[in-house]
Amino acid sequence: MPQPLQEIQKRARAEQQTADWQRHYAIRAGCEATASETVHAHGLRHCRYKGLAKTHVQHVLTAAGTNIIRLSQYDPPEDHPRPARRSSHLQQLCRRYFSP
Repeated sequence: MPQPLQEIQKRARAEQQTADWQRHYAIRAGCEATASETVHAHGLRHCRYKGLAKTHVQHVLTAAGTNIIRLSQYDPPEDHPRPARRSSHLQQLCRRYFSP
């Protein structure tokens, strides 16, 4: 390998060890994982339809489905409880009239 390229590679590898670079790269890694999931798990590489409008609809629905799947698999940490919500009017009526 020529000397200038070797020096560039050495600097790049040293920079990759910094916390700032790793934090910045983690964002890209998440985006790359999402793109890979939609291509491999949901077949987004080949569109079922012809035309830009129908293709866009397929992409939007695939992205929404991917988000729904991810949300259904999300398990919040134990030390971060969900905030208490107010009961709806219907829930209050049901408790009042149907609770033993």
